[in-house]
Amino acid sequence: MKQLYFIGILLLCAIGVWADSASSLKKQQKELKQQIEQTNKMLQQTKKNESATITKLELINQNIKTQKALISNLDKEIQGINNEIAVLNVQRDAMQVKLNQLKNDYAKMVRESHYAQLQQSPLLFLLSATSFQQLVRRIRYLHEFASYRRQQAAEIEGVKVKMDEQNNQLRTHKQTKQKTLKSQQKTHDELTRNERKQQQMLKDLKKKEKDLQAQLKKQQKKANELNKKIDATITKQTATTTTMTKEQQIIAGNFEQNKGRLPWPIEKGYISGTFGKHTHPVYKDVVIDNKGIYLRTTAGAAARVVYAGQVTSCFMTNGTYAVIVMHGNYRTVYAGLSRLAVKQGDKVEAKQKIGTIYSDPEEDNKTELFFQIWKDRTLLNPSSWICK
Repeated sequence: MKQLYFIGILLLCAIGVWADSASSLKKQQKELKQQIEQTNKMLQQTKKNESATITKLELINQNIKTQKALISNLDKEIQGINNEIAVLNVQRDAMQVKLNQLKNDYAKMVRESHYAQLQQSPLLFLLSATSFQQLVRRIRYLHEFASYRRQQAAEIEGVKVKMDEQNNQLRTHKQTKQKTLKSQQKTHDELTRNERKQQQMLKDLKKKEKDLQAQLKKQQKKANELNKKIDATITKQTATTTTMTKEQQIIAGNFEQNKGRLPWPIEKGYISGTFGKHTHPVYKDVVIDNKGIYLRTTAGAAARVVYAGQVTSCFMTNGTYAVIVMHGNYRTVYAGLSRLAVKQGDKVEAKQKIGTIYSDPEEDNKTELFFQIWKDRTLLNPSSWICK
């Protein structure tokens, strides 16, 4: 009995830690499933053919990454459910031991009362008293005996009720576990299919190396032109900027304090291109150096300001618009817009729409925003500034 309680305490400690993160796991699961749905929607918006493209490959890669995270999350939930089931089993075993003990005690009490002929003739037991004091004691004894029997019976019934509750919880947890396992298996099957698509698409893309290399050079040329234009614009703005006003100092200070908590410049989507140098998804010997981050989203999506500020520049390059917003001595850049919702000089608030993101028909309807953060003339990693 003591061993069961000891094991139960240890398991309860373990389950207590897991219970604190159970709601967090559920929240993460919901977010991961939404990300998968969003990526699938982006895949549906690509050209309706089976031809392999970089855009499709990147979307499949993103789905694989998210599905692996979801499987890991579901595995943690299953482990937590297993811990709860183990606790419930230990508690039920302990209750069964207690119930058996109560039943044995009750049976022993009944046998003893029967032996004393209390059950057959309590009246005779009272009338056989040799004195009034003994009669009073026997009446009290019978009353206490009956009360004790009722108490024992109630305790036995109470333990039975608790055991029924434990069994119901066990059934519920086992059903939840089966449901979670089924969801995990479904995700795993989808992951396997995507990994097969990924491998086949890589083979097909490598067969089109000449065309892809030309496309890559064209993209890099556009990126260089955009970066050159942004750099020149910010250089000009910072060169003519005098000492910040008190209001600008407050805005800059608040902007800096929100590092890691700024909202995303898109409502839904994912980071498709990280800041700095990274290898190409097909050609591992090709290194791409991003001067900001790229955020992929669905067609028709809006770009939004990450923090309150003032629009200092709106310009066009390579057929799309770019907007620069000043936040004291910080600036944020939003490029790759097909339409604008602001103009130079406008004051904007956090999450305010500044334009519609361009969907490129030449790149499988890819809808991608280019986002930068500057402090004076220093280019920063936006991933460190927006919320995780």
